Amino acid sequence: MLKKIFTAAVIVAFAIILLKGYGFSGPDQQLNEVAERYAEKGPEEVGAANLVTAVIVTYRGLDTLGEVTILFLTASIIGFFLKTRREDLTAPPQVRKTSEILSTASRIISPIIFLFGAYVFINGHLTPGGGFQGGAIVASGLVLMLLANPLKTVNHKIISVVESISGISFVLLGVLGLVLAAGFLDNAFIGPGRFGSLISAGAIPIIYIFIGLKVGSELSGIVSNLQETQKEEI
Repeated sequence: MLKKIFTAAVIVAFAIILLKGYGFSGPDQQLNEVAERYAEKGPEEVGAANLVTAVIVTYRGLDTLGEVTILFLTASIIGFFLKTRREDLTAPPQVRKTSEILSTASRIISPIIFLFGAYVFINGHLTPGGGFQGGAIVASGLVLMLLANPLKTVNHKIISVVESISGISFVLLGVLGLVLAAGFLDNAFIGPGRFGSLISAGAIPIIYIFIGLKVGSELSGIVSNLQETQKEEI
């Protein structure tokens, strides 16, 4: 009885906190000093039509590097704990048979998902999206493929190579910005191009391509590890 009373009191207190917070919430009437600086100077300095994602790559480039590093560590830890033994790999898996609808839809939709994911991170400097969103979309295409065909295996070497090359290239682009421009991941070491076109915003499109490939490969590695350790009854 005491446990139930305590639980109810915690729920009520949490609800009161949320209600009070909701009362203070609302749209900002004006930009703060930092946001105003981004809005006024960003298009001229960065040259990207989508200023939000451009800020993440340039002005807050070190934050993005930290986020990519955290995702890499997460994928590595999951891969370590889900590492399968050799006898598990040779044992015939027992899986449920998927429906014909799912199998057919996967063959049609998966390539479209991969293409859309690439579109999102290549055009991240022009439209809403970017490397993280595009990489997640690419990984979702792999999830659909594995759901449709649980016996399909993923080549971990290819995932590792793509992840390594994209990660190293991302850091090298950051260093080039530091050496040839004004700071780490500064996109100005490549010409700004024509504003609003695909070839614009300096090095941001290239940076987003590598971020998208890295995020997509890391999430795909997590999905692949989960799929290999999954044991289902027929």
